[in-house]
Amino acid sequence: MNWILLIIAGLCEAGFAFCLGKGNLSTGGKAVAWYVAFAVICTLSMYLLTKATKTIPLGTAYPVWTGIGAVCTVLIGIVVFREPTSFWRLFFIFTLIASIVGLKMVS
Repeated sequence: MNWILLIIAGLCEAGFAFCLGKGNLSTGGKAVAWYVAFAVICTLSMYLLTKATKTIPLGTAYPVWTGIGAVCTVLIGIVVFREPTSFWRLFFIFTLIASIVGLKMVS
């Protein structure tokens, strides 16, 4: 169950990064709404990470959390914000995914 919480926490990390990006592209009330969503999702992500570390070692949980958030954020950047893709960028995303899977397998 705590691995599921950790995965959701990592997805929330990508969610708050998305809100930050949208907030930076917005003005006025829309920007404020995106920043409020950022704060709420950030708080939820930290809460779920805290819950997950009750049974998952911190040295495993934190890199998995940041890795999930990083991979998803890069993919959001490519798909939503039209950030550039290159062979090396995708190569390193896949090595990060392999590292996350490896940490799960040895924990």
